[in-house]
Amino acid sequence: MCLILLSYKQHPRYPFIFAANRDEFYERPSAAAALWEDTPEVLGGRDLREGGTWLGITRKGRIAALTNYRDPASLRINALSRGLLVHDYLTGRKGAPDFLNHLKTNVDRYNGFNLLLGEWPGLYYFSHSGKIQEMKAGLFGLSNRQLDTPWPKLEKGKAGLKSIVEQSEEPDPEALFAVLADRSRFPDDLLPDTGIGLEWERILSAIFIVSPTYGTRSSTVIMIDRKGHVTFIERVYNGHPESWLTSRFDFAIQAGPLSGGNA
Repeated sequence: MCLILLSYKQHPRYPFIFAANRDEFYERPSAAAALWEDTPEVLGGRDLREGGTWLGITRKGRIAALTNYRDPASLRINALSRGLLVHDYLTGRKGAPDFLNHLKTNVDRYNGFNLLLGEWPGLYYFSHSGKIQEMKAGLFGLSNRQLDTPWPKLEKGKAGLKSIVEQSEEPDPEALFAVLADRSRFPDDLLPDTGIGLEWERILSAIFIVSPTYGTRSSTVIMIDRKGHVTFIERVYNGHPESWLTSRFDFAIQAGPLSGGNA
């Protein structure tokens, strides 16, 4: 993912409301959200180049999401794929604190990243800086810097999420997707300088990114209610102006098989 908006223990009915965009080069092969054939407990997309994923959830309530940390000066071509971090947590047996404590000793094997992960209803934030943070109740945003770094698109996205959480007894996934679909860019004087040049800062300033070679490949909404019922909806774009594949899955954590599919 490259943009995550999260309401955690804020809504009276849905303590977990998650809305995120995955941005990637269009040429990088990937699979849409589905149950993994090799690990049927896991629901998520797949990076078909390295085998990892950017986001996933299991029937037992493990959840993990990843964003890259934008710092081109520090990139190493021989680093391990960051998507393997999400894969390894979702398919492993270690609890979140144990997994992250182990990762702290191996963090230099990866380029910069941010992780949100946990076993429902617990959640943790971790970045390549090595600090483990147990998440408290709140409304959060995560892009390609640290948690809640106030980039304009992050602040706009959080404001949209806040409005939905505060005004809706039954939040509408369509309203969350509308927040994620915002393609407006911001004035140059509001943009960060992350070392990629002004033109790319302009392109990447939008919540929903569009360019000839790189952009928002998919949007995902996950809602978990107080009874542990999960609604997972993904819309795939892959360079198209409108979504061409929508997948929805509904299940109860720790109870019964997943149901869902493509529409």
